[in-house]
Amino acid sequence: MLPIAYRADHIGSLLRPSDLLELRRLHAAGRTDDQTLHAAEDKAIRDAVSLQERIGLPVITDGEMRRRSYHSYFFGKLGDIVPDYVPPEEPSSISGAPKRGVQPVARIGSRIKRTQPIHLDDFRFLSSLTPRVAKVTIPGPCALHFRGGDAAALASAYTDIGAYWDDIVAAFRAELIELASAGCQYVQIDETAFAKFSDPDVQAMFKARGEDWRQVLDLYVDVTNRVLKDIPKLRIGVHLCRGNRGGQFHAEGGYDIVAEKLFNDLAAHHFLLEYDSPRAGDFSPLRFAPKSKGVVLGLVSTKSPQLESKDDLKRRIDEAAKFIAIENLAISPQCGFASVDTGNPVSMADQEAKLRLVVDVAREVWAAGLSV
Repeated sequence: MLPIAYRADHIGSLLRPSDLLELRRLHAAGRTDDQTLHAAEDKAIRDAVSLQERIGLPVITDGEMRRRSYHSYFFGKLGDIVPDYVPPEEPSSISGAPKRGVQPVARIGSRIKRTQPIHLDDFRFLSSLTPRVAKVTIPGPCALHFRGGDAAALASAYTDIGAYWDDIVAAFRAELIELASAGCQYVQIDETAFAKFSDPDVQAMFKARGEDWRQVLDLYVDVTNRVLKDIPKLRIGVHLCRGNRGGQFHAEGGYDIVAEKLFNDLAAHHFLLEYDSPRAGDFSPLRFAPKSKGVVLGLVSTKSPQLESKDDLKRRIDEAAKFIAIENLAISPQCGFASVDTGNPVSMADQEAKLRLVVDVAREVWAAGLSV
């Protein structure tokens, strides 16, 4: 499998239309029915597909229009689980420069069990709308543990942490195998914990929980590899970022201390790396990437309405190419535009301009053999 199949990519979520947000509010209040909401989501997805095709993206998502929250949509279907509880004093969106937000907390009230497909119907609907590659985006299998540690799993649902991990692996594998069997070619796993290990505050969090972050990193790589083992004909991209809620972030620090292990030991085909701000560090960790794996540079920010300069993006790609072959690189935004349905502090016009910029830069940098 080629290290990079698509020179222009995007992380998945798109801003929700205001009428869909209002309808979801009415639905939550019991003032409209499931069928009406589902039809509105269908329309929003069709419009999202049209936007992506018009811009020229080779990889199409459903914009995550059916999700209130990126993590809660998936994990909430695996049992009595709240993966992204945020204290009420944190605002859902901000204006101005991005700032550090409160790390969400996971609550695990039951054993993990996948009783039915989660994204199969989503994939089938999306792929019926476009001849281009339909990408499915899911959280990483370690997200719950990162947000609560062993204690969250052992609080009431489990007495054995090994059983917890076995259940996680079984649920994720079942979902991926079913998607692959249905013809899905590309799944993006967001295991954002990997990008946060360099942050001293995150390391202190692990220490306070009685855990060594180095051992936790090894554990997370092992668990993810158990999930990905022997799933044929499915391209897996692993996305790393430092938080993306209403324009806020949750961690800082480069990839230096995790890059060698992730690039060489994690069974992903390519990595989508947040690189839109100094919080992500420099490109030197890319030297650890083997020739068989690609890196999608997340150079365009979804946290700010300011449109990046095309020349600046090209210069940054040139800088990255000092550490990894340019044929192993691609470009994308650093994260989605709406990890929660209220979205980041950018407009629909900002979103389209930024996605179009990604495609334009990709076409100009990789003019030959470009998959757009």
